Order: sequence, then C-alpha cells, then structure tokens
Amino acid sequence: MNKPLLLAWVAALIATIGSLYFSEVLHYIPCTLCWYQRIFMYPLAIILGIGFYKNDRGVTKYALPLSVIGMLISGYHTALQKIPYLQQFEMCTSGVPCSKDYINWLGFITIPILALIAFTIITVCLVIMTRSQNKEETTR
Repeated sequence: MNKPLLLAWVAALIATIGSLYFSEVLHYIPCTLCWYQRIFMYPLAIILGIGFYKNDRGVTKYALPLSVIGMLISGYHTALQKIPYLQQFEMCTSGVPCSKDYINWLGFITIPILALIAFTIITVCLVIMTRSQNKEETTR
C-alpha cells in the first residue's frame, strides 16, 4: 500500500467535500480566489483517487504541479486575510471580497488556511513519493 498517496488522496477528498459543504449546505459564496483554489483541488481528488486505485506512482507528475500552484494561491489568500496591508491589492473587486472570513475557528483558522493545509499535506506526500521513486531508480 502506498501510504503517502493514500494520505494525499484523503486530504484532497476532505478538502473537496468541505468546500462543497461550505458553499452548498452553509451557502457561503466563494470569492474569486476560492474558485481558483477549487480549480486546482477538485481534479486532485479524482487524479489521486485513480492513482491510488491503480497504484500508479507516476501520478506525482500530474498532481504535484496542481498542488503547488493551489498551495501558492491559498497562501496568498491567507496572507490577504491576515495582513491588513495586503488588502489594498485584493483582486476580488466584485461579489464577495477575498478578505472576508466566513469562519474563524480558534481565532485564526479560516477557509483559505484549511485549503493551505490540505495543499501542503498533498504536496509533502507527493514530494515524499517522488524522492522514494528517485532513490529506487538510483539503487537499480
């Protein structure tokens, strides 16, 4: 069993289900940056699931770029919410502002932080898989 791939898939699945819960059940309207994060997270739930099912270790080539880009977007989104100075550069000019906090668990956990955590878990797992693949190739 490929544990890092399983963990990456579970993180993507939880993040996807969580974002759908926030928008479809709690009726939180996603901002522009939330949509961009979804664009990178939703395919990961499918790609990593198929990769785990088929035990395809090559899935890292396709999933890692999506995860890293999503991590960068959610990191920027988190910075927008937590650093007031950056709000002057906010890209959400219509609809819901990107700096809006729908949730604020424990005084600091917001939706972009949850996405950042998920993308980070996925990225770390995929990097671990890549490194173990490289070690296997060099020992052959």
